[in-house]
Amino acid sequence: MAIARFKDLVLDAPLNDAAGLSGFWAAVLGSTTTEGPKGYRVDARPGAPIETQLWVNPVGEPRIGKTRVHLDLRLPSADVSPLVSLGARILTEPDVDPWWQLTDPDGNVFCAFPPTAESTPVTRTTPFELNVDSGNARELAGWWAALVGGEVHEAEHKDYCWIEGAAGFPWDYWVFGPVPEPKSVKNRWHWDVTLVDADGPEPFVAAGATLRRRPDEDVSWWILTDPEGNEFCLFPRADR
Repeated sequence: MAIARFKDLVLDAPLNDAAGLSGFWAAVLGSTTTEGPKGYRVDARPGAPIETQLWVNPVGEPRIGKTRVHLDLRLPSADVSPLVSLGARILTEPDVDPWWQLTDPDGNVFCAFPPTAESTPVTRTTPFELNVDSGNARELAGWWAALVGGEVHEAEHKDYCWIEGAAGFPWDYWVFGPVPEPKSVKNRWHWDVTLVDADGPEPFVAAGATLRRRPDEDVSWWILTDPEGNEFCLFPRADR
């Protein structure tokens, strides 16, 4: 049984351009952005069958190094020019890998996939995978599945894994892909989870997470890192 559920995806943004970056992602996803108490909320577009929100939060530190978390988007056609017109920049074209690698206006990498015979057709650019670089993809996928539920699948020919059916997870696949380099800088993307069968972070800590910050006068949640150092926020359960 899952003790927590996926809640939100959060992107750090420069202090002077959080509004602009949230506007970019809202335009990409066909949604709107609203200023909140600590950042900007990009809601699921009207009619989308997900409740998860994307938050763009201003932070003081600049983006440095490679973040280990990124989104994969499904395109309605084999054309990334609409993304480029919004401010995205192309890093790589489809070649050996059948997708584009791009960055948003702040330099955060994401991937865009054209429709295929096997994929579900979409009428708008739509997220379908959340990717996490991992030193040991199998172990990290299993770690998260043990806490938020879902089933871990392993690729046949590449050493990566993914979770399907995690509690609250809004997209098709939560992917953990192997990379040789260790995590060295704070991720610009992180996710939030909400407790459903515990009253505090103790189960996460017992499983191997590190508690970085407790609730205080500024935040009402716990900040932790998973066994590979990926930051996440843990929110109290709603009935607490």
